[in-house]
Amino acid sequence: MDKSTIEFLIRAKKATYAGKGAETAPSRPGSHDLEYSEGDLTYIDTYLGGERFAGEEALWKSGKPFWSMNYIGRVTGDDFSGDFLKAALLRVESDKPFRGPQEYSENGYTYICQVHGDASWFHGRETISLNGTEIYECLFHGGSIK
Repeated sequence: MDKSTIEFLIRAKKATYAGKGAETAPSRPGSHDLEYSEGDLTYIDTYLGGERFAGEEALWKSGKPFWSMNYIGRVTGDDFSGDFLKAALLRVESDKPFRGPQEYSENGYTYICQVHGDASWFHGRETISLNGTEIYECLFHGGSIK
């Protein structure tokens, strides 16, 4: 993925779920859908569930899909904060534009994201701990589509 596409992906992530963007009409019963476009590029994030969830983010250029990431996660402990997760996801980094940064901490919460691979083929895991106890996990994988 080239630099300008990564920059678009980061803007899209910050304008949608992480940035508390408005949902669009659901594409499937019970789904939550968020969309962002610039020129011929479109980003769509769609997920099902809440405390246990699954979803997909994907990119299209001129109506053709070219990149996708699937994810599944769950809350595993007490005092999970969706606002903390979104704050971590807003810190997505350009060298690994998948979820949040490698590490982020605030008010006893710690977000950790481990990724293997690059934008063309990758997998990873993110966790949130509160005062050292893991309370959330999410697995993700994806890459380019041809």
